[in-house]
Amino acid sequence: MAQSFTSILTMAEKRKGGSDILHSILSNPLSNTQLSQLPDDRFLAMMTKAINQAGFNWTVIANKWPQFEEAFHDFNVNKLTHLPPEAWDAYIHDKRVVRHGQKIKTVRDNAFFISQVAKEHGSFAAFIANWPESDYVGLLAFLKKHGSRLGGNTGQWFLRYIRKDGFILTKDVTLALQHAQVDVNSPITSKRDFTKAQDAFNQWHQETGLCYTHLSNIAAYSIGTNYEIPFIEQEMAKFSN
Repeated sequence: MAQSFTSILTMAEKRKGGSDILHSILSNPLSNTQLSQLPDDRFLAMMTKAINQAGFNWTVIANKWPQFEEAFHDFNVNKLTHLPPEAWDAYIHDKRVVRHGQKIKTVRDNAFFISQVAKEHGSFAAFIANWPESDYVGLLAFLKKHGSRLGGNTGQWFLRYIRKDGFILTKDVTLALQHAQVDVNSPITSKRDFTKAQDAFNQWHQETGLCYTHLSNIAAYSIGTNYEIPFIEQEMAKFSN
């Protein structure tokens, strides 16, 4: 069992200059109703952004993003699933996108993934919205198994960008878990460690009544460098506009 969230909250408030300042900078997830109303193209867009950021300069991808949108037809899932093979082959020479064959292939594969899930569940948005936050790691496992290149941290960034309530197991959050006596390794990669992290967040959610996103933010702010947060906030703001 993890230690009480009280000590984590106290450390975060001290580092950020008090309770009011801390709570003013927390990320707000969408409600399940709001999330269920998002169109498929935005899910594919954020999957693609998270995948292209992996192992690449995030700022470069952010600056180049309007060109990605243009090149991939605003991530229209129906249109992309009907593109002929030669159209996909041409992307390797398209300067509007990162010309990486495997990453280009993920756009096609994830378009089909979204389309298939939508057929089974009414919409991809409904599927994501209805997945319980208490089994967030189960959703991450599903994305890794059925999506393309959505394992590891990439799936977590994708879900944060679409503002699904949940946590990101950054170095800071992992340090906070360890500080709270949660027996996890760093980085968190095994099913055992994901389960222990989920159990800790479930415990803290029941203890505090805070959403999982706020718990994750506060944990990140309580320890470590906190360098990821400003960029994530910018990306979430772009998605919601």
